[in-house]
Amino acid sequence: MSTTMAKKETVARKWYILDAAGKPLGRTAAVAATLLRGKHKPDYTPHVDCGDFVIVLNAAEAVLTGKKLTQKYYRTHSGYPGHLHETQYKTLMNTKPELAVELAVKGMLAKNPTGKKQLGRLKVYKGAEHKHAAQKPEIWE
Repeated sequence: MSTTMAKKETVARKWYILDAAGKPLGRTAAVAATLLRGKHKPDYTPHVDCGDFVIVLNAAEAVLTGKKLTQKYYRTHSGYPGHLHETQYKTLMNTKPELAVELAVKGMLAKNPTGKKQLGRLKVYKGAEHKHAAQKPEIWE
């Protein structure tokens, strides 16, 4: 029995919809990362980008469990002394819930050019509306 290796020219990409309403942010991000990497496919090959497109809807209604809303922070640093900017996740979820979902998924992907391409196939929306009806996305359960 031989092992088949996927080639980037033969990869067929599908579009999937994930609904984040009422679900934990990390669980939704883990499913999205799996779909973006292509690990759900039988011909998954680690060094080939064989993932699909993912649309995450209702990002504003995603849930953070425990005390993460008050104890977890999004931190950015410009590189200059004293320029550390901290944003509490309570504020982040109220103002930019799309960023919170993207950061969660980004942390679960590879830190290399392949991971950046996979993250580019992630589409996150605050509400239930999206503009990708022409791609005929399927709902992932």
